[in-house]
Amino acid sequence: MSRSARRTAAINLRARETQRDLIDAAARALGKNRSDFILETACREAEKVLLDQRLFQLDPEAFDEFTRALEASPDDNEGLRALLSRKAPWD
Repeated sequence: MSRSARRTAAINLRARETQRDLIDAAARALGKNRSDFILETACREAEKVLLDQRLFQLDPEAFDEFTRALEASPDDNEGLRALLSRKAPWD
C-alpha cells in the first residue's frame, strides 16, 4: 500500500457478537479481512444513499410536468440578468 493510500482515520463501533460473526463469515467468503469488508460495504452503501439524493424517477405525467417547468421561460429577474451579463472570472 502506498504511503498516500494509508488509512489514517479511525472509525470505532460496537457490535453484538452475532453481528461480528456474520460480518467475519461474509468477509471470509470474499477472501477479505473484516476491516476491508466493512469499509468497502459501508462506502458502497454511502454512495447509494448519496446517489438516491440526486436521482429520482417520475411517471410519464409527472415527467411531462417537470419538463414543462424546466423549459418555461423564467420570470424576469434583474439580478439574474446582471449576473449572466458579467464576464466569468476565468475568461
